[in-house]
Amino acid sequence: MSDDDFGADSDVYADDDFDDEDGNAIEVPTARSVLEYLVKSVVENPDEVVVEAVERQGSITLEVTVAEGDMGRVIGRRGRVANSIRTLVRAAASKDGRSIDVDFVD
Repeated sequence: MSDDDFGADSDVYADDDFDDEDGNAIEVPTARSVLEYLVKSVVENPDEVVVEAVERQGSITLEVTVAEGDMGRVIGRRGRVANSIRTLVRAAASKDGRSIDVDFVD
C-alpha cells in the first residue's frame, strides 16, 4: 500500500484547510483516513460515518459516530472488530508521528 491509498498527501491536508477552533483540526491524516476507510467498509450506511479528531490533555482521540443500527457491526462479537480497527489505526498513526486513541460514540 502506498500513501495515496489512504489520502495521506501533504497537499490534501494543508493546515489552512481546517479550522482549529472547531476541535476537529486534522493532525493525524493517515490514521483518520485509515479509520474512515475501515469503518465505512464494515457498516451498512457508510455515508453516516463521522470521524472527529479531539485533543484532550495532549493526546488525540478519534471519535467515530455511525448510524444507529451499525454500532454492533463496528464493535463485533466481544469487541473483536473494534479492537482490530484500533490496532490498525494506531499503527497508521505512527506514520503521522503521534499516538492516538479511538472511541466509538453512541
